[in-house]
Amino acid sequence: MDQRIVERIAATAGPLQSLSREELGLDTEPITRDPQPKRAHAWVRSVGTPVLVESEVLSWTANAIAIRFIIGSIEHKAWVWSSAVRETSTMSAPDASTPR
Repeated sequence: MDQRIVERIAATAGPLQSLSREELGLDTEPITRDPQPKRAHAWVRSVGTPVLVESEVLSWTANAIAIRFIIGSIEHKAWVWSSAVRETSTMSAPDASTPR
């Protein structure tokens, strides 16, 4: 999603929604932390408005993932359902205009 659209939605849609402690099952589910966060695309919500953001996966449970992302110059963190996250490639395709 275009960064300008994400910034506009974030500025007008209200507070970011994150999963609650009860939804996460933090009292019963183990949490895995990644010392080297991986890049991912994730759907987050601000008062019902879904936004696809570029993020880093920080930790996870069996059903949820903690992500970190930046909108404008502000860092955000949220827990989202694991089905809302897709891994992105860490390597970009070679630029055809780059001489070899």
